[in-house]
Amino acid sequence: MRAIVANPDSGLIWQEVPDIAAQAGEIVIDVTAAGVNRADLLQASGNYPPPPGASEILGLEVSGHISEVGHSVAGWSVGQPVCALLSGGGYAERVAVPAPQVLPVPPGVDLHAAAALPEVACTVWSNLVMTAGLAPGQLLLLHGGASGIGTHAIQVARALGVRVAVTAGSTEKLALCADLGADVLICYRDEDFVERVRASSDGRGADVILDIMGASYLDRNVDALAPDGRLVVIGFQGGVKAELNLGKLLSKRAGVIATALRSRPVDGPSGKGAIVDEVIARVWPMIADGRVRPIVGAELPITEAAAAHALLKSGEVTGKVLLRVAD
Repeated sequence: MRAIVANPDSGLIWQEVPDIAAQAGEIVIDVTAAGVNRADLLQASGNYPPPPGASEILGLEVSGHISEVGHSVAGWSVGQPVCALLSGGGYAERVAVPAPQVLPVPPGVDLHAAAALPEVACTVWSNLVMTAGLAPGQLLLLHGGASGIGTHAIQVARALGVRVAVTAGSTEKLALCADLGADVLICYRDEDFVERVRASSDGRGADVILDIMGASYLDRNVDALAPDGRLVVIGFQGGVKAELNLGKLLSKRAGVIATALRSRPVDGPSGKGAIVDEVIARVWPMIADGRVRPIVGAELPITEAAAAHALLKSGEVTGKVLLRVAD
């Protein structure tokens, strides 16, 4: 089979690699499309190695058709259209994935577009609902509102009856966020998100903040939290080290949580299988009835993976970037 091989000298090359087969408990998918995530950019640059035992090939989500079903796997059949959450291996013609991380394609979603869903759906649901306990009537602040995670989170939060504030860097991106249901639109280039969030909540602040920036936003995120608020950090585009004012946290009875999806085990109450089950039960109905839809900003051939990475890194794209592996 062929796959993208990341080489520090030659870049991202589409080439022959050893074929795979389904092991016990696994499903092999013939890949139609693969999602591009910032974790892929980090791994390609040598800064984010895959978890032990995971494929060295890039790619954390795919869509396609099942081509093999391993021993002890029930409920899936060859030829079935699916999408899947991966620990690696998605930038390839075939990928093996633990069966608990496979999802049916939601009704009404094109097979290519389905590749835009597993990573964002599992990230958003596990962090906002399973971890932070986001509830109807609360205020959510999303940084990077026009990103793949942001565009999905806006829609899910609105479906849950949550008010949504977003930050983004342009009027065009903020307009997309508004179209998806965001209530408070903040341009981070010339507005103070702490002041805007407080002004939109009678001075109270955000009940939950989902942050992709990390260190550079840590202190101001704590300032923007409401009493009993929860800050969930899922990225560090703004660095990894910062001082945390515990006095501010104590005065608000607030919490700071840092989480990662890729390194979670398959099994267990907080494992990927449990998250996938919740997403199928709770998020897929939102997609089926039209409250949530995948937002795809660009789709490129797999042979242009380097261009896809450059596009995501530029910050000029909205929604998800996909790689087309097969028609």
